Amino acid sequence: MSDVIADRLNRISPSQTTAMRQRAQALKAEGKDVLAISSGEPDFDTPEHIKEAAIAAIRNNQTRYTDISGTLALRRAVAAKFKRDNGLDYAPDEILVGTGGKQVIYDALIATINAGDEVIIPTPCWVSYPDIVGLADGTPVLLPCGPNQGFRLTPEQLEAAITPRTKWLIVNTPSNPTGATYSAEELRGLCDVLLRHPQVHILTDDIYEKLVFDGRRFATFAQVEPRLRERTLTMNGCSKSYAMTGWRIGFGGAPRHLIKAMDKLQGQSTSNTCSIAQAAAVAALEGPQDATEAMRQVYEARRNRVVASLNATPHLRCHMPEGAFYAFPDMTACIGMTTAAGTKITNDWDFVFALLTEQGVATVNGTAFMFPGHFRISFAAADALLEDACARIRRFCEALG
Repeated sequence: MSDVIADRLNRISPSQTTAMRQRAQALKAEGKDVLAISSGEPDFDTPEHIKEAAIAAIRNNQTRYTDISGTLALRRAVAAKFKRDNGLDYAPDEILVGTGGKQVIYDALIATINAGDEVIIPTPCWVSYPDIVGLADGTPVLLPCGPNQGFRLTPEQLEAAITPRTKWLIVNTPSNPTGATYSAEELRGLCDVLLRHPQVHILTDDIYEKLVFDGRRFATFAQVEPRLRERTLTMNGCSKSYAMTGWRIGFGGAPRHLIKAMDKLQGQSTSNTCSIAQAAAVAALEGPQDATEAMRQVYEARRNRVVASLNATPHLRCHMPEGAFYAFPDMTACIGMTTAAGTKITNDWDFVFALLTEQGVATVNGTAFMFPGHFRISFAAADALLEDACARIRRFCEALG
């Protein structure tokens, strides 16, 4: 029956983040002591007022189909959020709500990319960007942005990569997996390049917007350069800021013609997002924001401890993340070494697999994020678990020979 599978699926790979999570779960099921710091999911509970709004929606029978793009109440709440937080003016018909931020990205790329169109993606990057571009018959153009440049794309790199076939630039700030952020001044340099190339559209993935550290101020493209608004999709959601990953609420603001195309595509795939989750999202966006700020402060304190521990570990170097809840240490000094159990480390996959097998610590290898020689740690986990995990990583690296 293998001949029934479409050729397009050969363009994508199974998620390595999912594979690591499943491997860790399998070991746990065998009774092994496994510490999972591989998942990009807040370890906090969804705030009470958000849960209560969902319960009220059920009791009030808000359980029917909604508009494909989302309820008017939620789209108005999203518009108010964009205005309040980002200084962006969007009308409700310039907003689409999707089943998570991933669907908003998928809708936009599938609805706009033609065969051979190029999409510039700075790396390290979230695992799904290149695969979605490939599914759309596009060509991912991966631009390595290392720790020597703060894991940020430079205007010079962007200028050199743009061709007549370039359709989109995707930028994620703060970044998964590095935690890198772009200041308004740094975005200004990229905007100046983009103004010279009117065929290039911008997809800015702002899902970690609320999680920035050290007093930094978040900035986004259309805010920095209003002239780019008509070719920018500003994507965000509730998953990370409000500990609502399972509720599956993402949203995007964009010009009407793009939102209309995305709505058309979504109408023939999932249709509307869950009506109950939409009611909860209204409460998240319009209600008190103190729980989000409390989470941010905890993440910042965890970051400080985790990065300090990693930089005190033999053979590892870790850039200080500026946002999100990930660290992305460099393990290239470990290549060629052998673990205490006799495993030869030839690449980052060998490293993370041996770390899981020998010390019970689940992480994700850098190649999954298009940037070999590193691995990702999520510090969205309890302090005691993180302390134990960092101690095990240190023991693992100390035993390398």
